Amino acid sequence: MHLSTRLGLIAAGLAVAVASYAGPVRETPGSIFKPTGKGFGELDNVATEASQGKAGGFASTSDLSYHGGPVMVGATTNVYYIWYGSQWDTASKNVLTNLAQNIGGSPYYNINTTYYNGSGQYVKNSVTYAGSTTNSGTLGSRLSDSQIQSLVSSAITSGALPADSNGVYMVLTDKATTATSGFCTQYCGWHTHATISGKDIKYAFVGNAETQCPSACGATSPSPNGTPGADGAASVLAHELEEAVTDPDLNAWYANSNGMENADKCAWNWGTTSTASNGAKYNQTFGTMKYLIQQNWVIATTQRCVQKWP
Repeated sequence: MHLSTRLGLIAAGLAVAVASYAGPVRETPGSIFKPTGKGFGELDNVATEASQGKAGGFASTSDLSYHGGPVMVGATTNVYYIWYGSQWDTASKNVLTNLAQNIGGSPYYNINTTYYNGSGQYVKNSVTYAGSTTNSGTLGSRLSDSQIQSLVSSAITSGALPADSNGVYMVLTDKATTATSGFCTQYCGWHTHATISGKDIKYAFVGNAETQCPSACGATSPSPNGTPGADGAASVLAHELEEAVTDPDLNAWYANSNGMENADKCAWNWGTTSTASNGAKYNQTFGTMKYLIQQNWVIATTQRCVQKWP
């Protein structure tokens, strides 16, 4: 059955985010929870725990454990973008492209290097922006989960993007496009995997909340780069990337008690922030741009939310 949770608010006046939790499922009454990849949007207890450096949701009582599935431990993780829709502006695309180009090697992404697979191999602090393709909106403005998968499949089978089992394919939708399984109401983004061209392909959906649900999935106002849709999507993108790497097939790193993955544990938890010249709050700098990015869950020593590692 699907788990539902109460609504919540982000603390300290940084932003307000209201979303229900499209949570994990318990397959049998006595089994542990398993993730669905749609855990983003869990806000429980953020207001009371953020000041203590703890994660939202069940973070204070439920650590992550390894369940035997694959982890992306290759030399580098390749990120591919599929820009969907006709309402992408250059500035917004630059914000998200810069993120993919510079998040690898950062102290923030280094948090993921505390995760390992069954052979004791650890995730590398290396991400490459490996390419992109564009679809102007051929499937309309309301995408089902199966249509989102078809966008990934078409990009690969057409040769627009390579079939890369060490890649994460991000379907980035413009501000006029929604996902019918729950964008803005159950999640802000999600990740999963599928067999495409004979390979295990990891992919994610990241929506643009600029006009549809800025209070649920958007950035603070003003936003760090003056592109509220892209600035809000940046944190969601980082969230889905780190989960796709540490739990690519939804059977590696998650919490037994609730199925939350690493980024779920810290959703909407910013940690310490600074103020940009335009008044926007930010906590990370990648390349030349500032971002407000949720913290991530570290499993070394005491498990907790952090902004960087070590």
